[in-house]
Amino acid sequence: MTYAVELNGVTKSYGNVTAVSDVSFALEPGKMYGLLGRNGAGKTTIMHMITAQLFATSGEVKVFGEAPYENNRVLSQMCFIKESQKYPDNYRISDVLEVAASIYPNWDAAYAHTLVDLFRLPPKRGMKKLSRGMLSSVGIVVGLASRAPLTIFDEPYLGLDAVARGLFYDRLIEDYAEHPRTIVLSTHLIDEVSRMLEHVLVIDGGRLILNEEADSLRGRAFTVVGPAATVDAYAAGKETIARQPFGGFVSATVMGNLYGDDRKQAESLGLDIQPVSLQQLIVHLTNGKSEGKAAEAR
Repeated sequence: MTYAVELNGVTKSYGNVTAVSDVSFALEPGKMYGLLGRNGAGKTTIMHMITAQLFATSGEVKVFGEAPYENNRVLSQMCFIKESQKYPDNYRISDVLEVAASIYPNWDAAYAHTLVDLFRLPPKRGMKKLSRGMLSSVGIVVGLASRAPLTIFDEPYLGLDAVARGLFYDRLIEDYAEHPRTIVLSTHLIDEVSRMLEHVLVIDGGRLILNEEADSLRGRAFTVVGPAATVDAYAAGKETIARQPFGGFVSATVMGNLYGDDRKQAESLGLDIQPVSLQQLIVHLTNGKSEGKAAEAR
């Protein structure tokens, strides 16, 4: 198989600061990924290396089986929508769409205009005069209408209200089903996108700490609540990722099978069992672990 993206032992350092440390993973074609983690974890640095905006200090980056740097054949198959995107001072929305049409071989102009109407964007308005939400909407239009085989959205929702975010998610799922490609979502609103993700990558402190199918993560951890002695006896020998005492009771989040023998054991002890969402799991896994908040390229 030719992977859409391959990172092999990739490290990126800035002097004495290591932003990304020995990261390896592969992204399959036609799959939706979540690249998740705290601010400063190294996510943006990784995306910039994949899209040839940064060189790795060591290791290998491949996109569609080739090095992406100064490789127009590869670069034309990628669309990177980032929250800090800059535009020339005189550009209007219509100019951005015109340039996008010339860059992306699979550009769908009719679909782009449908999205412009859906997000209520004024095509003749200058980019400098747009609100934060409108700027995000323009990025969403370009990312979806590009139909690029590798499309990366870095915090695509900034400034969007709940209705507009819902429109984005609905259009993303719909268009992904009709035009499969590799999509990477880097976002803090994990619960909002968790239903769409097929595979999850979590970066913390510049290192890859989780690389798993989303289905295997759902139900992988749960919280048990009960008398402290009972909870502690149950959690003994298990991987406990959070423990919160209150009065004579304890709430403990443990790694285990929510639907298997681990649950049966907890039930037999009379413990209250609560599921842990994907966002809660990632918060637990990264809470307090981020060291130094390595500087990301912005």
